[in-house]
Amino acid sequence: MSNLPVKSKHPNYLRVFAMFAKNSLVRDMLFRTNFFIESISGLSWAIMNVGLYWIIFEHTTSIGRETGWGKYEFFVFMGTTWIINSIMQTFFMPNSEEFSELIRTGGLDFAMLKPIDTQFLISLRKVNWSGLSNFLFGALLLTISLSYLLERQENPWRLEPTIFVLYPFYIMCGVAILYSLMICLAATSVWLGRNQTLYDFWFYITNFSRYPMEIYMRGWGLPLWLIFTFIIPVLVVVNVPARLLAQPLDPRASWEWPLAAFTLLATAASLLVSRWVFRRALLSYRSASS
Repeated sequence: MSNLPVKSKHPNYLRVFAMFAKNSLVRDMLFRTNFFIESISGLSWAIMNVGLYWIIFEHTTSIGRETGWGKYEFFVFMGTTWIINSIMQTFFMPNSEEFSELIRTGGLDFAMLKPIDTQFLISLRKVNWSGLSNFLFGALLLTISLSYLLERQENPWRLEPTIFVLYPFYIMCGVAILYSLMICLAATSVWLGRNQTLYDFWFYITNFSRYPMEIYMRGWGLPLWLIFTFIIPVLVVVNVPARLLAQPLDPRASWEWPLAAFTLLATAASLLVSRWVFRRALLSYRSASS
């Protein structure tokens, strides 16, 4: 099967996704105990991380010297991290992890024959609803941290009306960048056969996005900052929306808005590259029966 099948129909993708989500919820509710265990496990990991950094802030006032990332600014950063990661774990990670299994069993043959975009089907056919527990925790952490920043006497946090648009917009940009990286990694299964190290490699790469980028901007960390900002742009995933919301520096640094503009370019480029890689992978795919 070297050629892509022609998709002759134009289904309602929103309705199809709603059906996927409903079926996944029904499946999860059939195994409620497993659902609750997964939810509690994710919450426990998030709470332990907050506890770890709470202890760290007992010994320091900020993450990085003169960066502005104090305790509650950094907790806004962490909350943003959990929100983005929970979206990835809920909608994309379960599907990407099973892509190599579809290749091995021949399930990809049937996916390519369906009258719907193959990448859409591969990316969203399952929803892991337990992953949203971290979304709720991240939102709660954001609310508590911002309330402390709002009430502090020195340089209180200011609610800017534009943040209601910019913050969720850049959250989605971050999700798009991480999704693009994930689908590229998953697509390599076509050439490698079984890509069982997807999650490990994914963790190693995205681990850089869990910290403010200022900590990489000096010494031997500078090459890491350049690579993971401009080549594999994972550092902008959390840094841009969290910085817009937490406002760690007052006045804002001169490079913040250019970085936000670059994030738009990085998002568009990531989606285009991932689409190209995925289609090249499908063109190289040979049916399990061939």
